[in-house]
Amino acid sequence: MLKRKKDKFSVLLTEIAKNLDETAEYFVSYKVTNQTTLKEFSDTLKEYETKGDNHVHTMIKELNKAFITPIEREDILQLTNSLDDVLDGIEHFSATLEIYSITSSDEHIDKFSHYIRECAKEILITIELLADNRLKDIHPHAIKIKEIEHNCDNLHRKSLKNLFGKETDPIKVIQYKEIYETLEEIADSCQSVANNLETIIMKNA
Repeated sequence: MLKRKKDKFSVLLTEIAKNLDETAEYFVSYKVTNQTTLKEFSDTLKEYETKGDNHVHTMIKELNKAFITPIEREDILQLTNSLDDVLDGIEHFSATLEIYSITSSDEHIDKFSHYIRECAKEILITIELLADNRLKDIHPHAIKIKEIEHNCDNLHRKSLKNLFGKETDPIKVIQYKEIYETLEEIADSCQSVANNLETIIMKNA
């Protein structure tokens, strides 16, 4: 039996999620070692973020033109914006590293990065399920995203405790506090994606 053709909004959401997945893969795999690689890291993530912004603008334009949408247009827009918030957070993290000229990672940043990468994988799965109208299959993945966010909450507290307990340079305390908070906010944005998906499931399943 032939599969039904995906609507333009499902296609756009999938493109946004795929761009986020590619961004997260680059984010976790690229190794910054000096100022040159730091600039390349920041510039590349800015390119991913710009690509994401273009997808969002296209989505808004299509929503404004559409007479009927497969799910409520407000839900599509909210989901789109929450996906974009994750991408914006990753780009903000790289920009912060460049501003502070931080060219090395630590165990907390590495763990955050791993968790964010896992969230992006789960997000792509959920959006592809949404595009296939398999709403009931989304819930376990939304729960997984929330579990990862909870792990990030715990990691955030642990990273700050370690920072305030061991770091004696007040400038570094300020810098790394902001970095850890930015990473935790990215995880919060991932949870917002999960929450928006659960709202869609509740209204349409």
